[in-house]
Amino acid sequence: MLARTAQVVRAVGLPVTADLEGGYADTAAGVGETIAALLATGAVGVNLEDEGRPLEEAAERIAAARAAADVAGVPLFVNARTDVFLHGIGAPEDRPEEAVRRLRAYVEAGADGVFVPGVSDPETIAALVAAVPAPLNVLAGPGSPSVAELAKLGVARISLGPGLAEVAYAAVRRAAEEVYGHGTFTALADGLGYPELNRLSAG
Repeated sequence: MLARTAQVVRAVGLPVTADLEGGYADTAAGVGETIAALLATGAVGVNLEDEGRPLEEAAERIAAARAAADVAGVPLFVNARTDVFLHGIGAPEDRPEEAVRRLRAYVEAGADGVFVPGVSDPETIAALVAAVPAPLNVLAGPGSPSVAELAKLGVARISLGPGLAEVAYAAVRRAAEEVYGHGTFTALADGLGYPELNRLSAG
């Protein structure tokens, strides 16, 4: 993960944020070590998931990330993610309150932004924006409000997760099924040509 992040940092002229999942460590101290290694790649942002851990433990991991960045003198943007909605933790009626409780704790621990994948209901999104004193990041996909609607609700950041890759792999599968199943090639008609691919690859 760190090697790939370093490659991205070298390839682009924009600030890079890395998805470190749960921090690739068993302890809060280990998360701090992971963050120190991440900062050495040149990345300046990180997503950290609570993975359903007890709130206190998850908050300690956020605090460790913030402390490591402070030691390094890097204003790292820590985007703290709760999986309450994504993994259906607790009773449905209790999830908004539990998410707010967790997100507030993460902000107090040093998070700059909060990420709540698994929520698309406008009323719930608006409630999260109002209740948590940090920019809200949501995961968008089919059935989600539009970019304009999310912005109107107060969402500050929109992620697509694996959505684009899933669409790309689906296109490859459709083309392969057509070739092997029917012996025709119409699914290849909308592909990008070599000049365009080369231009994109060159940056």
